[in-house]
Formats: sequence, C-alpha cells, structure tokens
Amino acid sequence: MSTYQPKAAELQRRWYLVDAQDVVLGRLATHVATLLTGKGKPTWAPHLDTGDHVIVVNAGKVRLTGNKWEQKVYYRHSGYPGGIKAVKAKDLRAKRPDRMVEGAVKGMLPKSRLGRAMAKKLKVYRGEDHPHEAQQPEPSQVPQ
Repeated sequence: MSTYQPKAAELQRRWYLVDAQDVVLGRLATHVATLLTGKGKPTWAPHLDTGDHVIVVNAGKVRLTGNKWEQKVYYRHSGYPGGIKAVKAKDLRAKRPDRMVEGAVKGMLPKSRLGRAMAKKLKVYRGEDHPHEAQQPEPSQVPQ
C-alpha cells in the first residue's frame, strides 16, 4: 500500500475570519500561520500549499505585552548605503498596524516560494470592514 499524496486539484480551500482585538500579537501570528500552512489538515503535505485563506480584522487593536510599545523597534532598509529606517511599535501601530501583523505572520512561514504563496492568502485590515463578504468566511477564535 502506498502513501497517499494529495493532488493540487483536490485541495479544498476555506476562508477564515480572525478578529485581532485585544489578542497578543504572537499568539495571533501563530494561529494565523497554522491556518495558512494547512498543518492542521489531514491532507497536509510539505511540498504543497494546502492552507486556507485568512482575513484578519481589527489589526489596529492588537495587543503587545510588557513595554514593547515603547521598546520594540521595526527596521527596514531601502537597499542604499545608510538607507536603514527604524520605527517604534507604537508609531507603526498609529500609521500601518496591518504591517505589524503581516510581518509577525510572515516570520513564521517558510522562507521559500511556498511561503510566499502562503503569504498571498493573508488579508489584514485595520478596522472591522473587509471586502471579502462574498467568500462567506468562517469565524476562527485565537486560543488564549
């Protein structure tokens, strides 16, 4: 008897809606990364993107523990000499809270073509509104 190998055409993708209000960023990111990779599914395979689509709302109301709002720094680089820029977590939350959530989730995905394909199925929104009502997303609770 041979081992079952899922085919790409056989995969069933579902849509999940995750509310990030008052959820710790790390716990949110691990839950979303698990949904994106599809590791909880019986059809998971390491060489296929078997994950689901995830919509995260209320990214501006995510929580950080301790003094991270003041001490945590996000860096980015333009690619030019001296082109590094640093932003504190509280300033990033005020301007682009979706980037904070996306960065945390992408850090937990594989660093390959497969991981980039999984990251494309992540949609993050600052408030409660999102344009994906037609997909009828199922609510998903982040474990506390």
